[in-house]
Amino acid sequence: MTKSDSPKTPPPDRLTQELGVLLRRETEARILAPVISALADRFGAEVLDVVRETIIDIARDQGAALAKEHGADSSAFQDTLQYWTANNALEIEVLRDDGRHLDFNVTRCRYAEMYRSLGIEDLGAILSCNRDGALIEGFNPDAKFERAQTILAGASCCTFRYDFGDS
Repeated sequence: MTKSDSPKTPPPDRLTQELGVLLRRETEARILAPVISALADRFGAEVLDVVRETIIDIARDQGAALAKEHGADSSAFQDTLQYWTANNALEIEVLRDDGRHLDFNVTRCRYAEMYRSLGIEDLGAILSCNRDGALIEGFNPDAKFERAQTILAGASCCTFRYDFGDS
């Protein structure tokens, strides 16, 4: 199946609500890691570029679906954080939430802990951290996102800085 063969509008995604994102990412990683490794062994490191690009496309589409369901402003985005923080997956320290800006640090990331425990930190960055910028692009194309560091890359916290502009 090629990308053009895939359905234009996939069925509603119930997995996030039913499983929580942390368990979903672990399930995906346990399946994808050996497949990606085998493909990279056979076809070369370019496979990781294809995986990275595909994950970014998926995240952008998921962001658009979230906006369709919840709205696309700072408040709506903050409401959607419940999916990523469920089951204590993330510990977040909100620094600023003024309607235009949403700035927070993730002080504990069980996603990073899970990828480390599976021995796939580099792939974890592609499968999870890689999604954040693309997700907000799909959620609100006018919003700006900056992140200077991540726990998975060895920092003490992940920095998330959003600017939703004049909504």
